[in-house]
Amino acid sequence: MLEFSHKPVMPEECMEGLALKDGGIYFDGTVGGGGHSYEILKRTAPNGRLIATDLDDEAIAAASARLSPFEGRFEIYKSNYKDFAEVFAQAGIDEIDGALLDFGVSSHQIDDEDRGFTYRAKDAPLDMRMNTSAYLTAEIVLNTYSEADIARILKTYGEETFAKQIARNVVKFREKQPIKTSGEFAEIIKNSIPAKFRFGAPCERKSFQALRIEVNGELDGLYELVINLSRRLKKGGRIAILTFHSLEDRIVKEAFRELENPCTCPGNFPVCVCGKKPELKVITRKPITATEEELAYNSRSKCAKLRIAERI
Repeated sequence: MLEFSHKPVMPEECMEGLALKDGGIYFDGTVGGGGHSYEILKRTAPNGRLIATDLDDEAIAAASARLSPFEGRFEIYKSNYKDFAEVFAQAGIDEIDGALLDFGVSSHQIDDEDRGFTYRAKDAPLDMRMNTSAYLTAEIVLNTYSEADIARILKTYGEETFAKQIARNVVKFREKQPIKTSGEFAEIIKNSIPAKFRFGAPCERKSFQALRIEVNGELDGLYELVINLSRRLKKGGRIAILTFHSLEDRIVKEAFRELENPCTCPGNFPVCVCGKKPELKVITRKPITATEEELAYNSRSKCAKLRIAERI
């Protein structure tokens, strides 16, 4: 087992976006290795409080150790950030001063071949569970889902042009033997994509992303999460969200837009009569991306987009 290691993405931009203050209550939805959480606690000393969640036992253990200098000011719950309402109830809080959501997979999860997230490890098991006690794995998806469902997943979650061809070859392969390793799935993908299209980014990336999203239900209820969590912010409180692919970013953008411009009146009405009032002010009209300096030491920030909004 690898030692848990993860570099937080855009830490300075996230902290500035949250407009941290001493005594505030903050929520970190994916504590990971504790990088963002550490900065939140350090910059809200001596009285700031942090509520954090994660599904990964290794992440929780690593973060608990890293945050130990702030003992008494933080609580970490093994929970999905989508279940924040239950976590807040357990923590005895109703409103918060800020929330940070990082939808990326941690460096540790990718680097640990036993987790099955990476297409670079030929003999890695097809797992991909962020919560290792959950039932559904990538192996189960590939070996039991119908050809049509596999194609849908690859097309919808991976935006894979050759989704049908890959799904067809998955079924052909498993008719002879179960698909057991990342290497076997990667080979199926390569054999499904014409050679002239295998350039630029690794051709396996989209399909592995799609499979990971399906296994962990990453997009399920994401829109509702952003809406409902934003409504738990105190006036002036901020929410900062890091996304790593266009599907997530689109959902966040649409949720922010709904809360900033909720009016449903026809455009030709001279005044609003629906009574819906703005709840958020979007701080980032365009998402913030990593600087060249950060990209030099943390290549996994390349696809990251940061959006920030403030409760009004």
